[in-house]
Amino acid sequence: MAKVPNLLERLGAGLTRMGERLDERRAAAEADAELDPVSAVPVPSAAAHTAAARTSPAADSSDETEPVDDHLPEHVPPPPAYAPAVSARPDPVDAVPWSMRVAAAVGWRLLVLAGSIYVLTQIISAVSLVVLAFVAALLITALLQPTVARLKRMGLPRGLATAVTAISGFVIMGLVGWFVVWQVMDNLDDLSSKVRAGIEELKHWALNSPFHVTEDQINQIAKNLSDTIGANTNEITSAGLQGVTVLVEVLTGILLAMFSTLFLLYDGPKIWQWVLNLVPEAARPGVAGAGPKAWRTLTAYVRGTVLVALIDAVCIGIGIYFLGVPMAVPLAVFIFLFAFIPLVGAVVSGALAVVVALVTDGVFNALMVLLVVLAVQQIEGHVLQPFILGRAVRVHPLAVVLSVAAGGLVGGIGGAVVAVPLVAVTNTVVGYLRKYSRENALRSARAVEHAPPPAAAPVSAGDRE
Repeated sequence: MAKVPNLLERLGAGLTRMGERLDERRAAAEADAELDPVSAVPVPSAAAHTAAARTSPAADSSDETEPVDDHLPEHVPPPPAYAPAVSARPDPVDAVPWSMRVAAAVGWRLLVLAGSIYVLTQIISAVSLVVLAFVAALLITALLQPTVARLKRMGLPRGLATAVTAISGFVIMGLVGWFVVWQVMDNLDDLSSKVRAGIEELKHWALNSPFHVTEDQINQIAKNLSDTIGANTNEITSAGLQGVTVLVEVLTGILLAMFSTLFLLYDGPKIWQWVLNLVPEAARPGVAGAGPKAWRTLTAYVRGTVLVALIDAVCIGIGIYFLGVPMAVPLAVFIFLFAFIPLVGAVVSGALAVVVALVTDGVFNALMVLLVVLAVQQIEGHVLQPFILGRAVRVHPLAVVLSVAAGGLVGGIGGAVVAVPLVAVTNTVVGYLRKYSRENALRSARAVEHAPPPAAAPVSAGDRE
């Protein structure tokens, strides 16, 4: 019986200790609830916020206070430890490689440039007659302008000097054209008979050649040619009608070129001033300096090309005349005219002379004419052009070939003629503008270096105090 009270005492002591531990845990839980779980900084309760808002100076000095939302959570719980880490996405621009961004920037600029060039070529094609007539007038003006200046220095008025020069130039060109047509018509019968005889000679040569060509094969070729001409009679007729249209366009272009030449010779400086007024004021000094440079380049090109073409025509004409080739003078005039198309014109005119010699005088004379043409062209390429044209119109041969091809595609023969002077003038203008911008930048830098230091601002009485 004595053990029962001891048990009861122990049980009471255990319950007491358990109650004390529960009280301690409750107190610890209440203390943790008053702490911020992230920074372990005590977070004031809503009552404390309200009391602070009531007793703060800002609240006392302001009549309008923001209401305190008692229902907002005291803190945002942090993500659990097992949540995966999410990295921030990079900027899309930074994700594109630098080389690809550069290629894209260059690409759209090239597309804009190609579109602009395409639109410009379409416009030029639509008004090609006017453009070619004006360009031809520019070339003729560049050729005749020194004569006008010389006549003015001799005392003639500008109008009279322009009229004398223009009329003389047009009369000379008309006489040359009439002489060519007269020579062709006068030698046409003789040429046709020699062509028939040359064809017969070529036929006999082919029969006796080591190529084993039979007479039946030659006759078959002649029959095929005849059948082709007979089957395409309508096309040939339509081509003849188109030839009449082309002739009318050529006459219209000649008249436009004549009137344009007259006005350019007489009012050239005024026209240039009007063009300068269309240029923005900031770019006007550079363009005003590039214009005379471009005009000197064009004048040097035209005068040098005329002189080189004249030497080629005279030398080749004398050679084919002594070789007995018919129509030597018209062929020399054709060589002179085709010389205005660089590289291509010399090949075409030389081939024409060789073909005429082949069908009229046989293979030996054709080979001799070929030697004469090649010799004159070699002298032209290595002596005449570098000596006469010099560095004024220095253009790379690749640029010449590409410009002639592009000009021929855009404007035909006229485009091929004006392509090289256009490239030469563009090269001169671009080089001058680049040099002008560089010198302008250096001049501005020197002005900044030698500029006096800015004066100190005066000190007022209030600043002294």
